[in-house]
Amino acid sequence: MHISVSDAKGQLTDLVRRAEAGDEIILTRHGHAAVRLVPVKMPSDRASRRALLEEVRMAATAKATTGPDAAHSQDFLYGDEGMPG
Repeated sequence: MHISVSDAKGQLTDLVRRAEAGDEIILTRHGHAAVRLVPVKMPSDRASRRALLEEVRMAATAKATTGPDAAHSQDFLYGDEGMPG
C-alpha cells in the first residue's frame, strides 16, 4: 500500500496495525517513496534478548565522549584570579 505522508497522519494507528499484521506500507512524499513501515521483530528467547541489549550497550559506549570531570567542568567561566570573567 502506498500512501502520502500527509494522508497517513490521520490514519497512523491503522497503518501501524496493518504493518504489524504483515502489510507493506510505503509512505510517499511528492509521489515518491520516502519510508516503509515495518514491524520491529523482537527476539523471543532470553539469550537473544540479552545479546541485543549488550549490542545496544556497546553501541552507546562507543558513542560516549569524555569531557572534563565535574570539579572542573565550569572552569572556563572564571579568569586566572578565580573571578568571573
